[in-house]
Amino acid sequence: MRFVSFIFVVLFAVTLSFDASANKTYVSHSLNGHTLTVVHSEGKIDITALHDNAFEIRPLANPFVRADFPSFAKDPKQNYRPKLKVINSKSSLAFSTNTLKVSIDKASMQLSYFKNEQLLLSEESGFFGSHALQGFRFKLDETERLMGTGERILGMDRRGHKLPLYNRAHYGYGTHSEQMNFSIPAVMSSKKYIVLYDNPAKGFIDLGKTESDILQFESVGGRQAYIVVAGNDYPDLIHQYVKVTGTQPLPPLWAFGNHASRFGYRNQTEVVETIKSFREKDIPVDSIILDLYWFGKDIQGHMGNLEWDKSTFPDSNTMLNELNDLKVKTSLITEPFILNTSSRWQEAIENNVLTKNITGDKVKTYDFYFGHTGLIDVFSNDAQDWFKTIYHDIATQGVSGVWGDLGEPEVHPADMLHTLSEAGITASANEVHNAFGHQWAKLVNEGLNEAMPNERQFILMRSGFAGSQRYGMIPWTGDVSRSWDGLKPQPELTMQMGLLGLAYTHSDLGGFAGGDAFDKEMYIRWLQYGVFQPIYRPHAQDNIAPEPIFHDEETQQIIKRFITLRYQLLPYLYSMAYQNSMTGLPLMRPMFFENDTPEFQTETQQFMWGDAFLVKLVAEPNLASIKVKLPKGQWTDFWSKQVYQGGQEIEYPLSLNTIPVFVKGGSIVPTTNAIMTTADYSTESLNLDVYYDQSQLSTTATIYNDDGISQDSLATGKFEKLVINGAAHQLKGSPRYAMSLERQLGAGNGYPGMPLNRTFNITVNHWPTMPISIDVAGAEIALFNNKQEFKLAQRGAFYNKALQRIEIKFDWNADIRGASAAKKLANDKMMMTIR
Repeated sequence: MRFVSFIFVVLFAVTLSFDASANKTYVSHSLNGHTLTVVHSEGKIDITALHDNAFEIRPLANPFVRADFPSFAKDPKQNYRPKLKVINSKSSLAFSTNTLKVSIDKASMQLSYFKNEQLLLSEESGFFGSHALQGFRFKLDETERLMGTGERILGMDRRGHKLPLYNRAHYGYGTHSEQMNFSIPAVMSSKKYIVLYDNPAKGFIDLGKTESDILQFESVGGRQAYIVVAGNDYPDLIHQYVKVTGTQPLPPLWAFGNHASRFGYRNQTEVVETIKSFREKDIPVDSIILDLYWFGKDIQGHMGNLEWDKSTFPDSNTMLNELNDLKVKTSLITEPFILNTSSRWQEAIENNVLTKNITGDKVKTYDFYFGHTGLIDVFSNDAQDWFKTIYHDIATQGVSGVWGDLGEPEVHPADMLHTLSEAGITASANEVHNAFGHQWAKLVNEGLNEAMPNERQFILMRSGFAGSQRYGMIPWTGDVSRSWDGLKPQPELTMQMGLLGLAYTHSDLGGFAGGDAFDKEMYIRWLQYGVFQPIYRPHAQDNIAPEPIFHDEETQQIIKRFITLRYQLLPYLYSMAYQNSMTGLPLMRPMFFENDTPEFQTETQQFMWGDAFLVKLVAEPNLASIKVKLPKGQWTDFWSKQVYQGGQEIEYPLSLNTIPVFVKGGSIVPTTNAIMTTADYSTESLNLDVYYDQSQLSTTATIYNDDGISQDSLATGKFEKLVINGAAHQLKGSPRYAMSLERQLGAGNGYPGMPLNRTFNITVNHWPTMPISIDVAGAEIALFNNKQEFKLAQRGAFYNKALQRIEIKFDWNADIRGASAAKKLANDKMMMTIR
């Protein structure tokens, strides 16, 4: 009962004094593998080099530290082996990799971190602790900005706030929130470091509020450790961070389509008729997501059933087959609560599924909105084995995705015990609260892998911890107010989460909570914005329909155009997803990634969508125009193709049909033709829009392709990349442009269904004069003067003088034959030049 006693003390805040400022002095050190153990007068510290740009620090041999508590943030699959050096001098001890050094002051045991000999971060007192409260303190520079900490609505710079580290739903939020579903105990500094408190316990993070020059992490228990990560710039910093916490697996292609979703579809007929209506109205859709009515006809009393309610879904297999015939995937909601009125209550008791009371000898039960309940202990092997069978069963029925709701958990009593089977310990609810959703996602990931071992997963969840991305978690921003105030903070929420690896964070498009009447303009603006957020999922309480098919004709037509655009941009979007899976680089990026100057450092209403697009949110009604800040360079209005010179703020005219979207000069944007579902996606016909900018000497675009579903596409090399390089220059005052196209194959020499021949339709915008010649693959192509003749031709070019635009089309025939096919395909390359 050692752990129970410990928890009891924490809960009742009976403290033993500990002087954090005690003068700890160096005694000795030893190097074991990649860990330097430093013994001091008050205990010892383990300093582990996780890779060249990351150190982990753990105080040990301390009465207030649980040495047995596991790490949830670190990816156990990561195993880097950096070269290490230890330098022992009279006053300090230095432990370094090739790029990062931690220096330990022997007189005080304070740690400082240097990248290439530049100071990044220093401890103040470092670790402090008592039975009631433990944590770490660091010094802050006067001018550094602090981002991160998870879902909050505070602005991009979170410095000057003290924030709870406790996942909790904020129902109906608007323009301010200090506590939401997904808190991450980590900050990203403008000095290009991340410090992560690797502890899922209830606590606070003080970003210079109590003391302006101090960053403090504190908790009621749990694991006492922190990780420092350094990078050359923001993208590299994120890359170094996900090398520690894990990268997001590449989602299935269908995840990037349009999802029909609401609270909720109440019966089988409603589900099928909704999808048929999308098809009849020619609005693309790829999936439908079912809320809790699939297992009970009422909101209350049925949670935990987790099997089809036969009175409302009498033939679920037929329904799933019918949806599959319509090329639509199905996802189901599940929750971690088993009500005592549930059909599975006794089963859960008999299988030791539920958490225990504080003494550990009885199931902990309590009341909350949905009924009298127990909580599934997702940390326990018994509960995991039981819960995985649920996911296995629904997957084998043909369900493709899982929605995990209420996973903070929404109600999580402090006097509750969890069994951490892998570590062989128990822990209080407060010690593991923030890791509950994280561990649940791991459980779902493993369960679906067992049922569908080579299919990528779609796991929608609203709560988790640092590193949850490695389990394929796709978070959303909770139960947002269905209002303009609910729309305004959405880019900020997605960008902040993307800085710390959770790049697929997205909002319920159109807003979820409340709303007395349909606000047409607000709805349209939200769904327009949604094209440029990672996941496209309108979702709401059903007193106002979240799906565009149930609204007026004008709304349908505007939204149809934008959803169609979403599908046309799939080559660009899917390639961003590939890049994220390799490096952690988010899809939606803060403006300071593009231009780290004061006017962009705190910007929350506009953002970069990949490398090419700048998007401005419209979050006010009845605007005739809106201000947009353009970084230096050439920017093209995506809709009108008007060119703007950057380095200024412009007044952009608005209509209900568009939101401000600009393309950076020199960009090469790939698109495909319009489709109704990702099942019909192909790059056999590929459009490339070149935004010619003579000042951009070279630009690169990479288009990633695979079969869109296999988990092992990257591991087995069953993919292709089309690498496109463009170079612009002037020769004697005349414009020149050269483009190379190269097909690169993974080790698996491509994937089933990969196009061997492609039709390219290339549009070069802003070409100032009639081209002299256009050469493709060493041969000059015809330049037509008549647009109709150009349309009828299979190969050629046309110059539109009024629009200053060249249109080029040709077939790229790989001409693959016989046994040498793989070798020849791997070296497939061609050039196009315009002069």
